[in-house]
Amino acid sequence: MFRLDGRIALVTGGSRGIGRACAEALAAAGATVIVNYVRGEQAAREVAAAIAAKGGKAEVMGFDVSDSKAVSTAVDQIIQRHGKVDVLIANAGIVIDALLLRLRDEDFEKLWATNVRGPVACARAVSKSMMRGRWGRIVFLSSVVGEMGNAGQTAYSATKAALIGAARSIAREFASRNITANVVAPGYIETDMSAVLAEEQKQAMLQAVPLARPGTGAEVAAACVYLASEEAGYVTGQVLRVNGGMHM
Repeated sequence: MFRLDGRIALVTGGSRGIGRACAEALAAAGATVIVNYVRGEQAAREVAAAIAAKGGKAEVMGFDVSDSKAVSTAVDQIIQRHGKVDVLIANAGIVIDALLLRLRDEDFEKLWATNVRGPVACARAVSKSMMRGRWGRIVFLSSVVGEMGNAGQTAYSATKAALIGAARSIAREFASRNITANVVAPGYIETDMSAVLAEEQKQAMLQAVPLARPGTGAEVAAACVYLASEEAGYVTGQVLRVNGGMHM
């Protein structure tokens, strides 16, 4: 169940955190994984090496998702080598927090370019191959704050909410070609980014989680593997929340 043998999967932002967990989980399910990075080439190579050590298949590829031309070129190269792209896990994203009155236009533009334009550019690039193969799985990584909001994260929350609308529109456009588009919305997950939070911040977040613990990257990755699988072929335009009950 949930096997991905013979599938080619692109994971953006795959060098660490949730992206790394997704890359490793997809490879464990049998997919050949393209691990994307922007600056963390060494970390990406470590992910690929870890996958290979367990008998999986992985490659690394550096490009910035906010650069649409770079995305198109990279996807073309993947197709030249492998003949197709079956699965996109659009995980790459950035966080810039600011109260609304202190929000700078340039920061909002950076967030939008990476968190929204990037995933959409990746989906556009891989969709051509998916249409030819009449099979595809597109998964956007959003966030619990994209649905419930959070003080100090107006811009970030807006970008994560935008992915939900984008995925649902893509789902409608490509349904006739057996291509699904869904969203995974994590809550408080143990990652490099959350590790730097002050202890009082962590405790405040946990108080909002009925399961009373942070989630793991592997738990988010499991949701992505499911949505990438054959068994999820009748699931499209949905938001799968992995948040311990933080938002219901």
